[in-house]
Amino acid sequence: MLSHQELSDRAEIQDLITRYAYAIDDRDWDALDNVFTADAIIDYSEAGGARGTVAEIKEYLAGAMARFPAFQHLSTTTRLQIDGDRAKARTILFNPMVMEHEGQERVFFVGLWYNDELVRTLDGWRIAHRYEQMSWTYNTPPGMMP
Repeated sequence: MLSHQELSDRAEIQDLITRYAYAIDDRDWDALDNVFTADAIIDYSEAGGARGTVAEIKEYLAGAMARFPAFQHLSTTTRLQIDGDRAKARTILFNPMVMEHEGQERVFFVGLWYNDELVRTLDGWRIAHRYEQMSWTYNTPPGMMP
């Protein structure tokens, strides 16, 4: 049986993962300051993106996501291992995206996992390290993915 603390931790971490998805989909890059630790490293390089600090990733996302008029980050099925004030999470992401290709709007899909190392801080759980692991893509415009 899960303790009250573990139930609370699981709910808080799931909320953190949800806050990340909303920050990205709302293009609210400053909201990421309440998702990641100040010294976090975020690594999107496997999908052809950047690897860097929160400030570097916020700048990268503002530019990279501008070419997409619409997208959704659907975070599902998190496997979570909590060990005191530290945790590891692996979350499935299903990501439909819209962009213009050859003069027409094109919807493509990306499937990946977020592999996170999390820490409990005075402000609640935060992601200290995120590695985005590719799984698959569908209908992706040529040259979009590595």
